[in-house]
Amino acid sequence: MVHLLTNVNIASISGTRKTRKLDQREMIMTVTVKVAEAKTHLSDLLARVEAGEDFIIARGNDPIARLVAIDERRQRLAAIEAVRALRAQAKPVTQEEIEAWKQEGRR
Repeated sequence: MVHLLTNVNIASISGTRKTRKLDQREMIMTVTVKVAEAKTHLSDLLARVEAGEDFIIARGNDPIARLVAIDERRQRLAAIEAVRALRAQAKPVTQEEIEAWKQEGRR
């Protein structure tokens, strides 16, 4: 997979700006903040994450974490698709097998 790098101006919470290279995945609404700044403004960051923004938390100039909203709906849909894929691989169950299992549970 090829990652495109782009120079962009990054605004921090405190309003300072700097330029750094971002790959294509980071270019959509991502802001880089330092660890100390993230600790100081955590409530503000969380409110902005709930509004749809993403943040990268960096120690010095090294990115160490990504702060993003949890998309529970997407996780549920992925789980449903995984179950459907497993069911598609399994052989069909006959009515006789189901009745045998019922009887086995009654013994």
